[in-house]
Amino acid sequence: MTDITINSNSEEKKPNKYGMFISCLLAFPLAAVLLVHPSAMLNSNGEYSHSAMMLIMIGISGGFIHGVGFQPRFWLWKWLFSPWIAWPLMIWGYYTWFIA
Repeated sequence: MTDITINSNSEEKKPNKYGMFISCLLAFPLAAVLLVHPSAMLNSNGEYSHSAMMLIMIGISGGFIHGVGFQPRFWLWKWLFSPWIAWPLMIWGYYTWFIA
């Protein structure tokens, strides 16, 4: 039984450590700003754009999920929380933060 477990785990793709580091590096400051000083993410009218904030928070979630090395099994979550989706959403979050 141990051989089966070891063999099945060795066939999985190894995570990219640099990509994981970049994901954490992008996610931690955005999460901290949203927790500590959320008014830094207001738009030019002084209001929150809830649709934009929802997408940015999905990007932060994807950054944390990829950054800690968790690999979802269901295809939808694997796609939604991939760095290909999370990184552009987090960059959009930094853009929103710095123009506010």
